[in-house]
Amino acid sequence: MRVVALGGGHGLHATLTALRRCPPVTDITAVVTVADDGGSSGRLRRELGLLPPGDLRMALAALAGDDERGRFWSGLVQHRFGGTGALAGHAVGNLLLAGLLERDGDPVRALATVGELMGCAGRVLPMARVPLDIEAEVALDGVDGAHLIRGQVAVASTPGRVRRVWLRPADPPACDEAVRAVRDADVVLLGPGSWFTSVLPHLLVPGLRDALLETPAARVVLLNLAPEPGETAGFSPEQHLEVLSGHAPGLRVHAVLADAGSVSLPDRLDAAAADLLVPGGRVWPAAVADARAATPRHDPDALAGALADVFGALTPRRLPTENGTHDSPQHDSPQRGRSSRWP
Repeated sequence: MRVVALGGGHGLHATLTALRRCPPVTDITAVVTVADDGGSSGRLRRELGLLPPGDLRMALAALAGDDERGRFWSGLVQHRFGGTGALAGHAVGNLLLAGLLERDGDPVRALATVGELMGCAGRVLPMARVPLDIEAEVALDGVDGAHLIRGQVAVASTPGRVRRVWLRPADPPACDEAVRAVRDADVVLLGPGSWFTSVLPHLLVPGLRDALLETPAARVVLLNLAPEPGETAGFSPEQHLEVLSGHAPGLRVHAVLADAGSVSLPDRLDAAAADLLVPGGRVWPAAVADARAATPRHDPDALAGALADVFGALTPRRLPTENGTHDSPQHDSPQRGRSSRWP
């Protein structure tokens, strides 16, 4: 099974870690956002004009081999320099990727080189070949009207309600390899992660959005375990879906995977999912949170098991596109947007 995971940061890292433990999956491709402008990535981006390497590095680390070589390289690329000098705060992997990007100018080749060094069980691709900027319309707390916020870090941390986001440039060139991966996939996963700055940007790159809308692959949304301070503070699970539909009106998905313990009003989530799901699609509740974690975090084994269940229902045959050119397998719950498995 060929699975493409779209996202960035810790959310994508969780998905990739789970996919490696999911037996049906034999081919993994991570497609990563390239709009980060903070920390080490932001510094390298501003100084060198390169793609921000941080989220790309994290995806490589998630896919690193389990043998001694993979563990060595994973630990090394994730290591951050201490102190107060020029290197303070930089991750080794960020510098390695920046060097390859500056020398070769080809992000796909640079990522493949590092992936080979790390023995990665899959490949990592940028969603675009140029660094992007995120802008947002935000309703600030206690301030009338909407305000323009620029930059990924600013959007993620501004107190207020994000209404919509867009990219600069508005029509960035999608990475051709990422577009082909989405079109050739058996399953495409969207989320979890920072909703406005890691998940939605994939739908704002025209070439990648078109591939996602047109692919015969099964499309699956993975919801977050909890609202994210600043970016989605106060958001319910159904509001995440409403925002997703608002930014990609033509998107239809075959499944929405949600942590059962994070959904307080299942009927509302089912109702919100109804307009997003294809006929026969459904919401899949599962216990995928790590109960031992101090902060909301996915349990890799539980998420892998839940994904295997979803994949088992969606494959081996590809699901129908909106024009009905592919056969659809039977589902446990044929009623659109309604699940029979809520506890």
